[in-house]
Amino acid sequence: MNLIFIGDIVGRPGRRAVKTVLPELIETYDPCAIIANGENAAGGVGLTQETAEELFDLGITVLTTGNHVWQKKEFYRFLEDAPNVLRPANYPPGAPGKGSTVVALENGIRLGVVNLIGRVFMSPLDCPFRVADSIVTELSDKCDLIVVDFHAEATSEKIALGWFLDGRVACVVGTHTHVQTADERILPEGTGYISDLGMTGPINSVLGVKTDIIIDRFLTGLPKRFLIASGPAELCGAVVTVDDCTGKTKAILRIREAALD
Repeated sequence: MNLIFIGDIVGRPGRRAVKTVLPELIETYDPCAIIANGENAAGGVGLTQETAEELFDLGITVLTTGNHVWQKKEFYRFLEDAPNVLRPANYPPGAPGKGSTVVALENGIRLGVVNLIGRVFMSPLDCPFRVADSIVTELSDKCDLIVVDFHAEATSEKIALGWFLDGRVACVVGTHTHVQTADERILPEGTGYISDLGMTGPINSVLGVKTDIIIDRFLTGLPKRFLIASGPAELCGAVVTVDDCTGKTKAILRIREAALD
C-alpha cells in the first residue's frame, strides 16, 4: 500500500499547492493515508482550526507539527481535542495535545503516526530517542505499522533516529528545514528513510519568506518581519510503499511537483 507524506506546508501558497497537486497524486498513487506537516500552514507560522480543517477537507489524514505549533494560542484547545492533529511527543507533560495517534484505514490496516522533535540546534526537550522507543513499544500492540515524522534541524540527528528505529517502524521522514534532501533509502531492516521532505510553498523564496527580507536581514543583522512570498508554489514530499503483511517499506519516492494555477 502507498502512503503520501507532504513536507512543511507554508501559508496560503502551500495550501494552494496542496489543493492543486494532491488530487493528481491521489489519482496516480491511490494512497491509503496522507500525512502532512502543517505547523506553518496559517500565515507561515502556526496552525489554526480553520486551516487544519481546510487541509483535512483536501484529503489529508493526519497533520503533524513542530516547534511553531505553539504560535497561536487559540489553537491549543483544538490541538487538545482533534484526534488527527499531533504535536511533538517529546514536549514535557502538560503541553496541550498528543504526540501519536492510531488511524484505522479503509483497508483494515491500523496506522500508527508518531511526531517527534529534535534537540540539536533547537530547544532542549525530552530525548527524542527514548521517547520514540517508549511510544513505538506501546503502539506495537495497537497497530499494524508505524510511521514517524521527525521535526529536526540536524541531519545527523535525523539519520541516527532512522537507524535507531530501523526494523521497528515502516518509515522515518524528516521535516523542519524546508529543503528537500536526496537521501531517500530503505535501511537494512526495512525502514524507509529521508532526512527532509522539503517545503510545500512558494518556490521563489527563502524557506517560504520573501527573498528581499531575508537578504536584508543577512546584510544588516537587524530583525525583520517575515512575510510569505507570493508567486508559483510547489508540493514537496514522498510516496512510501509499504508491505501490508510485514509493515516494512518496499519503495520510497521523492515528490516535487509545481502547482500550476
